[in-house]
Amino acid sequence: MGGSINTTRIPLLERDQVTPEVANVYDALQKSRGVVPNMFKTLAHTPALALATAGYLKALLSDGALPGWYKELIATHVAVLLGSHYAVSAHSLSAQQKGATDDQIEAVKTDFDRGRFTEAQKLGLRCAERIHRSASEIDDGFFANLKQMFNDQQIIELVATASVFEFFPRFVDALRIPITPPAKVLE
Repeated sequence: MGGSINTTRIPLLERDQVTPEVANVYDALQKSRGVVPNMFKTLAHTPALALATAGYLKALLSDGALPGWYKELIATHVAVLLGSHYAVSAHSLSAQQKGATDDQIEAVKTDFDRGRFTEAQKLGLRCAERIHRSASEIDDGFFANLKQMFNDQQIIELVATASVFEFFPRFVDALRIPITPPAKVLE
């Protein structure tokens, strides 16, 4: 018989169990987030993948052509569409840490059209929904709307964010990676 639905399928590796390069990633995550996400504690079994993922996500989710908090909200919304509690929890927290309001976070979980977003931001969330259903839904008419609201660099970041976060929630859920506990607050 299979294990419990709540049992991780791959052990989580702690800092003293990983290569020095992955330990550096743990240290950077601990410093920036206050915690090492369990996804990285799983990816650490394959150091090259852990390192590549950390580098890619840092570049993707940092402030760029689009603000990091908005890209975290896109990731949160995609996670809601996929029903991934792990990814909803992780990206909601990251969005908040990067400056998204509680109202914005709640709106991407329920009804972003009623949230405090610009029309461009709502269009970006609609883009993520279309990519979720099928990339073919980014037809010429919809793309023309994107071009009216976003420049090329912003479109690339938007589409990359929506596309990448189709993968990660599926990865964590297939491996039953437990939700990362919140960072401990020092008093």
